[in-house]
Amino acid sequence: MSGPFDTLVEAARSGFDMAAHKPLMEAWQGLSLADIRKDLTGRLERAGVAEGADEARFLLNHVLAPASLAQALADPALFSWQQAEVLAALAWRRLQRVPLSQVLGSQPFWTLDLAVTADVLTPRADTEALVEAVLAEAGEGEARLVDLGTGSGAILLALLSERPRWTGIGVDLSDAALAIARGNARTCNLANQARFLRSRWGESLRTAAADILVSNPPYIVSDVLAGLEPEVRDHEPALALDGGADGLDAYRVIIADLPRLLVPGGLFALEIGFDQGESVSALAAQAGLVGIGVKQDLAGQDRVVIGRRAPG
Repeated sequence: MSGPFDTLVEAARSGFDMAAHKPLMEAWQGLSLADIRKDLTGRLERAGVAEGADEARFLLNHVLAPASLAQALADPALFSWQQAEVLAALAWRRLQRVPLSQVLGSQPFWTLDLAVTADVLTPRADTEALVEAVLAEAGEGEARLVDLGTGSGAILLALLSERPRWTGIGVDLSDAALAIARGNARTCNLANQARFLRSRWGESLRTAAADILVSNPPYIVSDVLAGLEPEVRDHEPALALDGGADGLDAYRVIIADLPRLLVPGGLFALEIGFDQGESVSALAAQAGLVGIGVKQDLAGQDRVVIGRRAPG
């Protein structure tokens, strides 16, 4: 006759047998934490994850928190079989080349920690060059900020976090992305400065809606998409990646609307691909925008085209 405990044990055994990550749990049976770390590093590297050792450490620290990996290596009692199973479930997804940000559910950006799902691009460190460029060019007084294609809200929220007198609108065509951005605004205590709008670029915004307009639009040439890393190609939204036959489709739409959306003298900053500085700058000049310049990221690659609507 079985009791409640036996039922729980049977349910746990059944769940284990059906789990996709069962091979990892079986491989790690009886291994020390150090050996599990070594095994996971090797598996990640063989799966094509270049920074396998670093990612194994990130996953372990995530599972072990609030203890650190160093503490758990020194004291085996800090690592339980329940934590090993959580690690196996997370690691199994990463071995399928799901981005680490999606596996962990968040990604650091600027000074923020942002929720990330498959509905939004993972915020990249390169995009911080746009945040830096805007902060260097804009004042600290009141300003209305617009972020076209806001995704997770990364650019919008990073800027608002540095300028408490600014307010902003995050625009996106994806309802799922807008839900993520709204949640990030609440988590970052910026919901009182930010609101969100579903629109195709600036179509639903009124004239002179922005003192500052920013965007990280899709800029990858369509024919290149198939050759991207699996993390991007298979797990990030094509809507946020595909820039058309020459990578400039979104820029043509956004830049043509900048003279309407910006106040006279208003500032714009657009993230670009490393080889698009000249072409995007030319589009901006053709639209009558002024003060156009190209800013580089930390790797020295062209990353931002910045300029203004002519004053008056």
